[in-house]
Amino acid sequence: LHKSGFWRPKSLLDTARFTLSFNSRHRKKHQDSRALWKHEAVQKYLETLSKEYQQVSRLLNADSINDFEQRTLRKRCADLSPIAAAFQEVKEAEREVQELEAMCRELDSRDEKQLLELALEEKETLHKKINMLCRKLFQLLVPKEKYDRSHVILEVTAGRTTGGDICQQFTKEMFEMYQNYADYKSWTFDIVNYTPAEIGGLHHAAAHISGDDVYRHLKYEGGTHRVQRIPETGLSSRMQRIHTGTMSVIVLPQPEEVDVKVDPKDLRIDTFRAKGAGGQHVNKTDSAVRIVHLPTGLAVECQQERSQLLNKEIALRTLRAKLYQQVIEKQLSQEQSARKLQLGTRAQSERIRTYNFTQDRVTDHRISYDARNIKEILSGKEALDKLINRLLEFADIEAVTEYLENLQALEGGGC
Repeated sequence: LHKSGFWRPKSLLDTARFTLSFNSRHRKKHQDSRALWKHEAVQKYLETLSKEYQQVSRLLNADSINDFEQRTLRKRCADLSPIAAAFQEVKEAEREVQELEAMCRELDSRDEKQLLELALEEKETLHKKINMLCRKLFQLLVPKEKYDRSHVILEVTAGRTTGGDICQQFTKEMFEMYQNYADYKSWTFDIVNYTPAEIGGLHHAAAHISGDDVYRHLKYEGGTHRVQRIPETGLSSRMQRIHTGTMSVIVLPQPEEVDVKVDPKDLRIDTFRAKGAGGQHVNKTDSAVRIVHLPTGLAVECQQERSQLLNKEIALRTLRAKLYQQVIEKQLSQEQSARKLQLGTRAQSERIRTYNFTQDRVTDHRISYDARNIKEILSGKEALDKLINRLLEFADIEAVTEYLENLQALEGGGC
């Protein structure tokens, strides 16, 4: 709005899609929100946004702007308001910490020991509050991805290794972990197909998960997961040594309206008897459906329902989601061909996480983060939620850091 005297450069808030890259060159100095908050470029950027918010607020009260300018300013004001508020909250909390630190330096006599302990407790509470506010602030800065609120199709597939039972057992545990996590988050978890292994593990399974912000929480789960353990059952258990296996997870966003035209002539539809748990109808009727999209070779199966017709409808919906995913991937590759962390399908050769049972440790290689107590994580509750939120926080930090680095490069500045 040049004639109103208001102009600003393109900001992170205006970015239609900010791509994230978990790569090998981790930024050690920005491992958490608090560390990034202290960066000079971040402070400068937030001060700029805060001043812009004040300027926009003043312009909204001016009589000289027309309706179009007023609508534009209202939208910008709504975008900036929570950021400006969070920024001021962090600054106020830091001022309180400085006041407490100054008071603590003066409280050195024995008579004031109890007061000093109370001040230190208050200081610790304020530090926790600042950390929480910093995470909130960077979540506000990073634009939400288009599909964050979407439901998902989640698929798990066992890898191949000597004595493949370790992969199949691990695949079953992982599928149950996501099922429990869906319950923990109050999502709906509908199994689309389930192909068990003979020794009690799982070859392949898929589920439709619906609820609030499902894709946002699961989008970084896609990829190759590695397990290291001494098998408890099966042929491999007799060898009493650590085995390594893998399984893959694919997470496909499924927007409510998927407009993908599928020509019936391009489909081959097969029916077969369902496998695995599911009631008396299993292995008695050809209710399960497999649909192959001939032009692309994509194949989907569904054995969730007793009705062949219902299974066909679900399979078609899944097929459309996969075809739609190809459209998304094409768009993303055009936007940034070097992007390593993709939406949905990822390079299966690059492991994202290792579950080491002998050391009771889970390592996420993208963020160099170790978590203990594998059983708690595989239970799909608070421990897994903590790990996933750590990934989301790191992704926000990466997004803000990369934006500021690019901005400084354009301005000719250094970090």
